[in-house]
Amino acid sequence: MQGELKIISGSANSKLAEDICEHLGTRLCPMLREQFSDGEIRIEIGDNVRGDDVFVIQPTCTPVNFHLMELCIILDALKRASANRVTAVVPYYGYARQDRKVAPRAPISAKLVADFLTTAGMNRIVTIDLHAGQIQGFFNCPVDNLYAAPVLLDYLKKIDDEPVIISPDAGGVERARAFAKHLGAGLAIIDKRRDKPNQAQAMHVIGDVKDKVAIIIDDMIDTAGTMCAGANVLMDHGAKQVVACATHPVLSGPAIQRIEESVFTKVLVTDTIPLRAEAKACSKIEVLSVASLLAKAINNIHTESSVSVLFV
Repeated sequence: MQGELKIISGSANSKLAEDICEHLGTRLCPMLREQFSDGEIRIEIGDNVRGDDVFVIQPTCTPVNFHLMELCIILDALKRASANRVTAVVPYYGYARQDRKVAPRAPISAKLVADFLTTAGMNRIVTIDLHAGQIQGFFNCPVDNLYAAPVLLDYLKKIDDEPVIISPDAGGVERARAFAKHLGAGLAIIDKRRDKPNQAQAMHVIGDVKDKVAIIIDDMIDTAGTMCAGANVLMDHGAKQVVACATHPVLSGPAIQRIEESVFTKVLVTDTIPLRAEAKACSKIEVLSVASLLAKAINNIHTESSVSVLFV
């Protein structure tokens, strides 16, 4: 045992933190969170955490830089308060898309953020569906990259019609194949290519989607442009209906409007990121909770039990 279990929440997703505490049968540790008039963040932990096993719930979602800085300050406060072990529970890991150099003189921001968190005082990190699995190697501490698949699969198994799992690009084939295997469904891939510079992307479907429920699987929905375009192509190839399924509802820019106007019958997401009011009002978006999954992971880490039992 690493001391008493304590749960602390940043401001990014307080509702998820409260739901996790409900599953664990505990309460959130009180904490003062203020901002000075110039925007500086002030944090003060309200409970004694000396020798305790502390978990900080904070996805680094929009505003990304504010929530990242708040997380670092909370970690530093816990380190200086002599917590025995500090685990950052970051359901959505911001900057994960910048995991390699794509141009000369470009940063690898995902690695930089990993260094920030480690320096701030994090001893372990728990996250869900990292954009690229190799980001785990950016940390010099234990990493538990959980999968939202169990939560999403429970819902998808209720679909009566014959499903086919769609990867929106070549990079997502492994994820889509895992879903197809568990559902006993077919697999198809949307092939995107630009034949000439400055020309619109052409999309082709590799696989059979005719008269089937096409389920597009991805780790996140950001502006929803590519996903909505892919849905149109699937309908053009004879799909009966199209469902989107993603772990992280980033939903920036015109995403909500695009989803409202799209051919999607349902867009399934999880609560790793809280929905803004506009997204909550969208009838096509349905949120599934990962609170139980994270609560089990936290309990198993605290009791030194296996976390791998949570993987599908």
